[in-house]
Amino acid sequence: MTTASSMTGPATVAPFLPLSGLRVLTFEAFGAGPFGSMYLADLGAEVIKIENRAQGGDATRGMGPYFLGEHDSNFFQTFNLNKKSVCLDLKRTEGQDAFRKLVAKSDAVLNNLRGDQPDKLGLTYAALQAVNPRIVCAHLSAYGRDNERRAWPGYDYLMQAEAGYLHVTGEPGTPPARMGLSIIDFMTGITTALALVSALLGVQRSGVGRDVDVSLFDVALHQLSYPGSWYLNDGLITGRMPRSAHPTATPVQLFETADGWIFVMCMTEKFWQELMRVLDAPMLATDPRFASMPLRREHREALTPLLDVEFRRETTANWLGKLQGVLPAAPVYDMAQALDNPFPAATGMVRNVPHPLRADFRALANPIKLDGARLPSRTAPALGADTAQVLAELGYSTEEIEALRAKGVT
Repeated sequence: MTTASSMTGPATVAPFLPLSGLRVLTFEAFGAGPFGSMYLADLGAEVIKIENRAQGGDATRGMGPYFLGEHDSNFFQTFNLNKKSVCLDLKRTEGQDAFRKLVAKSDAVLNNLRGDQPDKLGLTYAALQAVNPRIVCAHLSAYGRDNERRAWPGYDYLMQAEAGYLHVTGEPGTPPARMGLSIIDFMTGITTALALVSALLGVQRSGVGRDVDVSLFDVALHQLSYPGSWYLNDGLITGRMPRSAHPTATPVQLFETADGWIFVMCMTEKFWQELMRVLDAPMLATDPRFASMPLRREHREALTPLLDVEFRRETTANWLGKLQGVLPAAPVYDMAQALDNPFPAATGMVRNVPHPLRADFRALANPIKLDGARLPSRTAPALGADTAQVLAELGYSTEEIEALRAKGVT
């Protein structure tokens, strides 16, 4: 099993990982499923990726532009730290036999396949309960398994498009714009991980497993949150705001400085008063148009250029020196500035995770801390790296394992 002592990492690790002793089998590729199961692996679960060697395993092993040898890429490493890899062809009788033996000694099976695939491959609770009545079968699909879209493929960008995200992102008057990162994939992965762990907790009480379903589409729609509630109950359509502003609180938006941009968030009256004190702008502070949050929202178009004048007086760094710790404010960085920022390096969020082919390989740490310590990390597995070990644990002899490999089953 995966334990803290068997991993390596630059930071002190917690003595016991809370999911140690759990075994989760995954049929996953791309982002959503692997992102969610990586949280399980980071927290100590033994996550075993079941891959098809003839197909090259997880599709992201071959996804460029940067590679770390055959069947390995930077993209793959991003979503598969701390896992194991076992090659099995479930379309072969011998592969199904091995898989079912593995299910008997596992706690959960997770897939992020198209909604019509789990039934065909025998990955549901109905198909596996005879082997292990305690097994939890988690299904992460595009649109779910119980509706007319069950056979539809789907990806993050499509969910953003249909759930309205492209009309709340970007500047007014410009073409619809998606969020720059695959946030629906990531949130669906984490939601699935939470659902799976919750179901496992239920198994401890009931002794009976179950199916758990989460879809990209449902998560995307659920994340419409309070703008969704505003529309459903009062018909308000939240659109795109200039300067990435909050739809109601003001000023909560981008402002131009002498050398760049800064994001300021006056979410409360107290923060507005602090901003006025730091800016030392008595005419703004006493202007009756800006005397309250509702008035500032009403006169946002008049307030923004007046604040621009103030912020353009100094550089972003100078303003941050005055504002940080006083009211919520942040610099606007590009990707390089964000990752070269000394703060995440100092907190251990950017760490070295040596790869067999690249000793200086770096990765982002899991954001969860246990007892004040970062979770340990090791690089993602080579294709089929753990096949022999896992099959041996199931009782297969060396000769049987070699025979399965020769037949193309593993």
